[in-house]
Amino acid sequence: MNLHVPLGDCCPGIPGTDSTQIADIAHAAAGPAGSTTAFQLTSSLLLLAAASSSFQAGPGLLKALSGTPEQPGVLPPVLGRVNRHHTPYWSVVVYLAAAALISVAAAGQEQELVLFYAVAVFVSFLVGLVAMARFARREDKTALARVNALAAVAVAFTLAVNLLRGWPVLSLVATLLIAAGPYARWTRAGRPTGIEDVEACAEGE
Repeated sequence: MNLHVPLGDCCPGIPGTDSTQIADIAHAAAGPAGSTTAFQLTSSLLLLAAASSSFQAGPGLLKALSGTPEQPGVLPPVLGRVNRHHTPYWSVVVYLAAAALISVAAAGQEQELVLFYAVAVFVSFLVGLVAMARFARREDKTALARVNALAAVAVAFTLAVNLLRGWPVLSLVATLLIAAGPYARWTRAGRPTGIEDVEACAEGE
């Protein structure tokens, strides 16, 4: 059985301009029958759910990093202003503008964009897992610490594979530069704590 997956001419691993990676794999595995269409539809719903959760969590993160009137955060306070539905509208605008800028810069070529996006995502996963392993170890939860550490190793390996492609290294550099700004402000502010309580305070308003 031939499972040859057609690839684009510009870069190994990137499909042609009239297809996507998921479509090529689905076509190779299931053929041009209706099962391929069902696979594509299911994948689209999954990606739509992922995008929706991102647009819900992103502005919320900006709001949390902006702090509260009583306890300033590492981002400008304007990003924490909410309407009566507790929606940080300026954070939504900033997040939407960033998403639009990235889409335009990539000329809508999501298959090329994902090479850079994956690095930023796995960096976040790696830092989060390392932090959870550290917290679990501090609380003497050995089993949980080991699970998080093992997951961190797997994510680090995936991140390394992505970086070996070359250009995605730029994504890592950009991630570090973006993180450096809030970290510097947090340090200058005396490393305030309590960011994790912002959401609870907002729900109690």
